[in-house]
Amino acid sequence: MVKELESRDLRYRCNPSTFDFDTTAQLEPLNRIIGQERAIEALKLGLGIKDAKNRYNIYVAGGPGTGKMSAVEHFLSRASADEPQPPDLCYVHNFENPYSPKYLELPAGKGCELRTDLEQHIKRLQREVPKVFESDEFKARIKKITDRYGEQRNALLEEMESKARALGFAIQRTPIGINTLPLRDGGEPLSQEEYDALPEKKRTASRENQSEVQSLIQEQLQDVARLDEERESEVKELAKEAVLFMMEPHFAQLKSRYEGLEKVLEHIDAVKNDIVDNLESFQNAGPKKPQLPFPMPQADPFKKYAVNLLVENSETEGAPVIVEQNATYPNLFGAIERKVQMGVAVTDFTMIKPGSLHRANGGYLVLDANNLFRLGISWEALKIAIKRREIRIEDPWQMMGYSTTEGLRPEPIPFRIKLIIIGSPYIYELLHYYDEDFAKLFNVKADFGMETERTPEREQELAQFLNSCCTQDPSILPFDPSGVARMIEHATELTGDRTKLSCQFGTLISIVKEAAYWARTDGSDIVTGQHVTRALKEKDYRRDRIDERIREMIARDHLFVDTQGEATGQVNGLAVLQIGDYMFGKPSRITAAVQAGKAGIVDIEREAKLGGSTHTKGIMILRGYLGERFAAEKPLSFSASLAFEQSYSMVDGDSASSTELYAILSALSGFPIRQGIAVTGSVNQKGEIQPIGGVNEKVEGFYRVCKAKGLTGDQGVLVPSANLDNLMLDEEVVEAVEAGRFHVYAVETVEEGIEVLTGIPAGRRGEDGAYPEGTIFAHIEERLEHMREAQEKKEEKNNEQKAKKPEGEENDQPEEDGPPRGPQVETEGAA
Repeated sequence: MVKELESRDLRYRCNPSTFDFDTTAQLEPLNRIIGQERAIEALKLGLGIKDAKNRYNIYVAGGPGTGKMSAVEHFLSRASADEPQPPDLCYVHNFENPYSPKYLELPAGKGCELRTDLEQHIKRLQREVPKVFESDEFKARIKKITDRYGEQRNALLEEMESKARALGFAIQRTPIGINTLPLRDGGEPLSQEEYDALPEKKRTASRENQSEVQSLIQEQLQDVARLDEERESEVKELAKEAVLFMMEPHFAQLKSRYEGLEKVLEHIDAVKNDIVDNLESFQNAGPKKPQLPFPMPQADPFKKYAVNLLVENSETEGAPVIVEQNATYPNLFGAIERKVQMGVAVTDFTMIKPGSLHRANGGYLVLDANNLFRLGISWEALKIAIKRREIRIEDPWQMMGYSTTEGLRPEPIPFRIKLIIIGSPYIYELLHYYDEDFAKLFNVKADFGMETERTPEREQELAQFLNSCCTQDPSILPFDPSGVARMIEHATELTGDRTKLSCQFGTLISIVKEAAYWARTDGSDIVTGQHVTRALKEKDYRRDRIDERIREMIARDHLFVDTQGEATGQVNGLAVLQIGDYMFGKPSRITAAVQAGKAGIVDIEREAKLGGSTHTKGIMILRGYLGERFAAEKPLSFSASLAFEQSYSMVDGDSASSTELYAILSALSGFPIRQGIAVTGSVNQKGEIQPIGGVNEKVEGFYRVCKAKGLTGDQGVLVPSANLDNLMLDEEVVEAVEAGRFHVYAVETVEEGIEVLTGIPAGRRGEDGAYPEGTIFAHIEERLEHMREAQEKKEEKNNEQKAKKPEGEENDQPEEDGPPRGPQVETEGAA
């Protein structure tokens, strides 16, 4: 039976007297998330499992404003507090391979100590090493070595001169080399004239002796060079011994501070060995005077002993929790910076900068899905890091294969991070479908819903939530029970279901702030229900310009929507338009034209390519319904066209299918439909009215149009009975229904609906198989029978005419009179 709804059926009203407080300031602030038990259990599971293979990462899915980030931060703060403090991360010079800096992990706070210790140690050596070389003892030992090797050198040279004289030559040492001079018998050097005057035989013998002397000189000079090398080596060993003697106590003390840290001790030994091998840098460590007006930049020889403290965790309590809002590759993995010197880009290990992964190592990293997947390289690199369990800093261009130069390749750091990605359910489904690695790496989904059950306990929690808002933001005033009740009603309105409360806390908070603003404007110390109502109305007023414009066009008959009188084959349908975050109902005239034929139902929207697939499905369902009602034994013989009048954009959805069916039934029966009643609801092939979405916006939209054109008391809306729990109509509409100025009817079948619209029973087949006389279906069946008979007579006549035509006679139609037809050219500006 058709049920006309009463005002109490149209809206849930929260009774302020159910609350036992004067203002929310008397309540305890809420310390939990409302209505997200499923998601919270998933978070507990994901955070509780410590998986060595990094597979139990978490994807937090949910709509905007559902408290995803707040819940994640809340649980991470609790989970991280009891976990161990992560170590400091450092990069140091690799003395074996300078292009691959090494990482060091030290207990929290030790990284800064190591950096300071080594820095002070190098400065001390810069002062002390030159003193070692300038000491009297060191100089004395150097002199002994020099004198000893000088005597050996002189002995070699004297031996060389003696052997040369025995061969008749004197050796003359000059700054640029050694000359050999032939001698006469008395031992004096020959002049050139005397040498030329010698007999040929003596000159030949002299040349042979000179060659032997040259060989002798080469051998002796090699021995001298060997002595010089031995001297230099012995001097260096002495220097090393002296410096080591001075350095050893300091390095022993330094190593004692880092006992048990094998990698750190190895680096300290490497620093000590490199210092010993490069004492020249410390000998010349004093200030130097520039030789040029613009001196060339010189590399710092002591930079390789520095410590690049990448992450310092001395002040971190428990495990770190890092929220990265901009997940670019450098922000995640860090970067290797460069500086330009004389037109050349240079870098070293001290220019390695950390990323979020380094700061979160040993803890948790929270990422935003929309930002992470904007650049594919970030996600691909992150997957590689999870699978390899290492954080590798690379040049993004080199990673993509564009770089041709080899730069630094720092040693990768072990990956010990729990990842939490926060995003929409849509992104989650896309990742599961297109990325085979996603399901392996993110085994836990925390699904945050948009709504929760409305119970007294939930309403009390919402009141506590309002107190939490006041606690966190001093500009928000306390709410009295009427303000809390109105906020609860609004939370129900957001869900479109009287049995639910919205979990879109972001949207609720915006209303809370605006209501507090209007309360302060009124000079009130508390927020009442009137302030909340005003905040809602003001918010709608800021957004309803298009809605108001459409109502104005309808009131001025620029858009044809009748709200009074009757018309055949014409019904007011209801649609929902959404502009940004604002939804409103828009009435549309739907018409049906019926004529004899076999075309069936023609959907003009589909033919004009303005109808979506769901709308087309609804039209096809109408054919099934009409066939079952009126063509059980005989075929349907009629043509009908359906159209959304003055519709110029895409139409989709099946919520107007019952409206279209009513228009066809009216057109077939000839009974007019009341134009003051609008219709919404989809229909199935059995004639049952199915629930639809946006029922509140649709009812309110038609009410506003009727109000603009004048309320008569006969206007209303047909809604599906299955949508009764979804009704949360505006207070103004509820008051109009209570006063009898507007009506809302709940129907379950097409038969009930057409009876409300026409005032005539639809009819039900009797035992004889016929519909009762005077009913709508009886009229429809009678008209369909007339159409069928007319169609059969027309076909018989056409068949007789075809049979009378002689064989071979052409059936072509004669050409129209007129000039010969040629190519048609459309001129510019033609319509």
